[in-house]
Amino acid sequence: MDVALLNRKITVQKNTVVTDAIGNHTNEWADFYSCYATISGESPNESTSVGTVVDNTKADFSVRWCKAVSEVTPDGYRVVYNGEIYNILGIDHQNFKKKSVKLKCQKARR
Repeated sequence: MDVALLNRKITVQKNTVVTDAIGNHTNEWADFYSCYATISGESPNESTSVGTVVDNTKADFSVRWCKAVSEVTPDGYRVVYNGEIYNILGIDHQNFKKKSVKLKCQKARR
C-alpha cells in the first residue's frame, strides 16, 4: 500500500448508548477512530423521489489495517469525511493480509 496516497482525513464514529442524569437512555455517535485514507470510487448519484432530490453518492475509503479498524462493523459505525456522513455498507479486509481495509460507504440521508 502506497502511504503517500493516504491524504484525506476521516473519522470513524461508533453508535453508543448514553444515560443522562435521570436515567434516560439515548443513542449518540461518538468519535471512535481518526486516520488518513485514500478515497476511490466516488460516484455522485442523484435521483428524484416524491419531489425531492436524493443524493446516493457512494465512496470507498481505504485505510491502513490496525486493531481499531479491524473491530469496525457495518451496523454500529459510520464514517465522517469533509463534514459529510457516510453509512458503511460493507467492509473488505483485502484478503486478510492485515495491510489495508476498504470501507464501502454511501452518503447518509439527512
